[in-house]
Amino acid sequence: MRITPFFRSLATVLAGAFLVIAAQAGDQPQWGNRYDRNMVSAEKNLPETFDLASGKNVKWSVDIGGRTYSTPIVAGGKVFIGTNNERPRDPRRTGDLGVLMCFNESDGKFAWQLVVPKLLSDRYLDWPKVGICSVPTVDGDRVYVVTNRAEVVCLDINALSDGNNGPFKDEEKFMTQGDAKPVKLGKFDADIIWRLDMRTADGIRMWPHDSVSVSIMVVGNHLYLNTSNGKDNSHKKIRRPDAPSLIVLDKTTGKLIAADAERIGPRIFHATWAPPSMGEVGGKRQVFFGGGDGVVYAFAAVKPDAAPAAKPAALKRIWRFDCDPSAPKVNLNEYIKNRAAGPSIIYCMPVFHKNRIYVTVGGDIWWGKRKAWVKCIDATKSGDVTTTAGIWSSEVSQHCCATVAIAGGLLYVGDLGGNLYCLDADTGKTVWAHKTKGEVYGSALAADSKIYVGTRKGQFLILAAGRTKKILADIQLDSAVHGAATAANSAIYIATMKKLYALKKGH
Repeated sequence: MRITPFFRSLATVLAGAFLVIAAQAGDQPQWGNRYDRNMVSAEKNLPETFDLASGKNVKWSVDIGGRTYSTPIVAGGKVFIGTNNERPRDPRRTGDLGVLMCFNESDGKFAWQLVVPKLLSDRYLDWPKVGICSVPTVDGDRVYVVTNRAEVVCLDINALSDGNNGPFKDEEKFMTQGDAKPVKLGKFDADIIWRLDMRTADGIRMWPHDSVSVSIMVVGNHLYLNTSNGKDNSHKKIRRPDAPSLIVLDKTTGKLIAADAERIGPRIFHATWAPPSMGEVGGKRQVFFGGGDGVVYAFAAVKPDAAPAAKPAALKRIWRFDCDPSAPKVNLNEYIKNRAAGPSIIYCMPVFHKNRIYVTVGGDIWWGKRKAWVKCIDATKSGDVTTTAGIWSSEVSQHCCATVAIAGGLLYVGDLGGNLYCLDADTGKTVWAHKTKGEVYGSALAADSKIYVGTRKGQFLILAAGRTKKILADIQLDSAVHGAATAANSAIYIATMKKLYALKKGH
């Protein structure tokens, strides 16, 4: 079975003025630093070890689903995680569902959930037992997430406790599979403010594959997100070749404002699972996007006052960098299951750091070649910069889907060969490498002079950040880790396939 893996800088870009400021400790409302997406946190006093048996430094732990590929988000006194419904929280809602769960940050008590029935017409649209893979984003009292059915939804952070606030009012039908009898809404059900189905929306009309992986970036009044457009069940056809790969929505209504016009669809080898990032170059905001064709694109950000129009705007491309220019660009189906040669794909968020883009790229995990690299790109150029903007390229042992963490001049990233790398961020040279007990799908997190990373074997490592490799803790968890650890309010949050852990010193 194929599952969508998923995947902060000491500076972040301030919306509006968009000035670079030091990352702020506290809540973590979005995956990765906003907006540069660097997997670095400014949190302090974080645990360097924990013990599940004795409870040392374990604030709380709770059961979630049975297959979890998302990353925890912490904001407004709540913790959010996408999962499935293998262990139902509401006995009235059973079966194969996508679920976004919400817990109280203080004690792990279950608060509410969004349940999403599956698309049953074709398992490749919504892979069985895989729940909500997308990572939610919190903005004030609103929660934004993309469901397993490729719907962008805006939720009330307080769910139905303060009433059904709409304008969407049909939650009962939304949470009901097919012609089944609707279940009456209760206190544990989500309140949907608005909904946009990317499969049917004018100007988008994408085709999901396996599962939908998105981490929405909120910038002012706008939402930037990848569509996850991909192949159909034949694995040989892009059903919607003209669908955009990157879109911009109005956050208050969900209406489409802009989309890329690159027509990436025909060049997609599998799907478009990489969320965007943003940075300021030469005093102007740029949006960075890793395509399903192995190309990094830079677009001009939409104007802060941009609003929905009869015809959505086309994002203006500033530059493109082909991370694997010698790879095949046509007849891509000839390379399915070829582990030696073929096209490249980008799964990660491009990290913007000091006018550079850092990205992982390589063959498709399930169908493509094993070769993969970490690339460093000059973000200050324009046009087709494939031959002029490459600063360095460092090959890893095999497939890589993680977003990098850059701290103290060093870059940390893991690969599916079971390696955690520390590279020099300026040169790409290996400082040290550590052999893990399993594949590293999730991104490593750099925080409080430590590196936190999990593996698919359920191994969780805490290392000292720096040029000398030092293992602080090597802990076996209950099941695989596919997402990244999250640091918020002096605590670390880790989601395994089955459990959500909150770790804090002194507990």
